Formats: sequence, structure tokens, C-alpha cells
Amino acid sequence: MSLKQQIKQDINNAMKERKEIVVSALRMLYNSLINREKEKRVKIAEKEKDLKEDELIKKSQLTDEEIVDAVFSEIKKRKEAILEFEKGGRKELAEKEKREIEVLKKYLPEQLSEEEIEKIARQVVKEVEAVSIKDMGKVMGRLMPKIKGKAEGGLVSKIVKEILSQKTQ
Repeated sequence: MSLKQQIKQDINNAMKERKEIVVSALRMLYNSLINREKEKRVKIAEKEKDLKEDELIKKSQLTDEEIVDAVFSEIKKRKEAILEFEKGGRKELAEKEKREIEVLKKYLPEQLSEEEIEKIARQVVKEVEAVSIKDMGKVMGRLMPKIKGKAEGGLVSKIVKEILSQKTQ
């Protein structure tokens, strides 16, 4: 079963069990996936004008990796919303967003620990011979494909900055 099918099945199960937070979070995620597939379909249709509709639909199906990207994107949106709700004194809405994040995390691959990220980052820093914070782009460009889907970009960036700032001291 693909990740998308799993999400659809989980929506149906959550509806039967009347789990409002789960239904809400997964519906938003599922709608995001549908929109991403439509965008992908448009791009493919522009490049390959002679495709039949069923071939186009098949080619525009999201891979599990693309679905994981969408999950990360949905989590990021909720984290931003939490900050805004907390600024506005809307604790109950911030809590709802936090519970939705927990629902969405189920669809991510196991995340690397900070120590594991740091170890891989130090390897990459050595590989690209990075010596200062100016080399951040080179390091991130080489590092992110290695850990894509297994770590949040913000955390990776923070760790790489720490490593590179130690090099300049």
C-alpha cells in the first residue's frame, strides 16, 4: 500500500471513530497531495503534449518521497501557526495545531537524532573542505540529499552553523 493510500484509509478509519483532530489533519494533508498531483500533471502535460489522460494521471502520481515532503510542509505550516496563535493568546488553537503535528509525524520516516545529524554533517564538512560559515551552501547542498525526509531542515541548518562557526574560532 502506498503512503497516499494509507493516508486515505486512515482518514476513513478516523471518521468512523469520530477522531476530529485526526480527520482534520489528514484531510488537509490529503488535499495538499491532490493539489501537488494537479501541479505535477500540468507540468507534465506542458512537456509531453501527446500523452493520453490515463498516462498523464499515472505519471503525475506522487512518490512516497514527494508525499514525505508534503508532510514536512504541512508540519511547518502548523508550527508557524502555533507561533502566531501563541502571540495572539489563543492557546486552545495552538494546542489543536500541536495535536495535528503529532498526527502528521506518523507519516514521516524515523527521524535522525541531533547526534546522528551532527556526525553526518561533520563528514560532509570534511568532504567539501568547508572552513567557514561562507561554505554553508556547499555543505547544505551535499548534506540535505543524504538525510532528506529524516531530519527537519531548520535543525540541520542550526547544526551545520554550529560546526562551521567552531571552525572559524
